[in-house]
Amino acid sequence: MQPECHSIERADSPPAGTSRRQAANRVSDTDLLRAARECVLAHGVRRTTLTEVARVAGVSRMTLYRRFPDVGGMVTTLVTVEFGEVLHQARRAAGTGTARQSLVGSMVRGIRLLHDAPLLQRVLETDSELLLPYLVERLGSTQVAAEGFIREYLAAGHDDGSIRPGDVAVQARSLLLLTQSFVISARPAVKDLELDALTHELALLLDGALRPRSPS
Repeated sequence: MQPECHSIERADSPPAGTSRRQAANRVSDTDLLRAARECVLAHGVRRTTLTEVARVAGVSRMTLYRRFPDVGGMVTTLVTVEFGEVLHQARRAAGTGTARQSLVGSMVRGIRLLHDAPLLQRVLETDSELLLPYLVERLGSTQVAAEGFIREYLAAGHDDGSIRPGDVAVQARSLLLLTQSFVISARPAVKDLELDALTHELALLLDGALRPRSPS
């Protein structure tokens, strides 16, 4: 068993790589989250401690605790930030076609980005059981954000006629359930198949499901 992600230092010795601990009012949340991200990428969620994050950030443990009482809260914030950036980039990939085309393009782009997202992939690799509650018990904040993202395009697609009529809430939830499997199960899924082939098939599935029905 490897040692936990923490170290014990003398009270009068500075953290490695720093000349002295930074004053609490000079340390931003961004700096603290950057240190937490470094620890999680190196050791995983369960093996990251506030002691180690404080050491890497060059602050006292109490300074860190005042901002983030536990590692779980820091990781949640990190994932939210990373996912927000993914949604931003996915939106930029939406293009200028119909709302249906934009939705399909942005969702596929988002899945590809998440497949390459270092933090999420580290969690899936080392602490995937932490995601189980969000699959079987409740929706997490990132899932709610993704669903809101999908709803925007669905509503626009109903307006421009490129998406078949339906209950936006039901359609959005169905798309969320479908596409999140391409994120959570991507690691085993691409062991014998190419991600490009899978996302291409997903694009066809999404387009076919959302396309308005031709009058009979």
